[in-house]
Amino acid sequence: MTTAYISDDLWREFHLEVNMSPTELATWLREEGSRRQDIATEATEIILDVLSKPREELTDEDAALMESLVGRIRLERSEGLHPAAGDDAWRHRLMALGHDPSKDGK
Repeated sequence: MTTAYISDDLWREFHLEVNMSPTELATWLREEGSRRQDIATEATEIILDVLSKPREELTDEDAALMESLVGRIRLERSEGLHPAAGDDAWRHRLMALGHDPSKDGK
């Protein structure tokens, strides 16, 4: 595997949208609620792996995942899909992507 060029824009956007730290995401993965909802999947483990890597160790595959995550999180948070307050399923879907909506606007 070769390391990928990660543009400053992608790096910034990824860390803006994936607003959970590796520790926060790992803790969430262990919580009963995330497992019960069948949201914590192998994909979330892959996200955790990418989030934990130093920038200079990211691969082309990681860069593609980063771009995809930015788009998926933005789509989930869009006006048409944004649910009423307290929608746990929506919150868990976002958290499975590494985005904690309770941090929005802070």
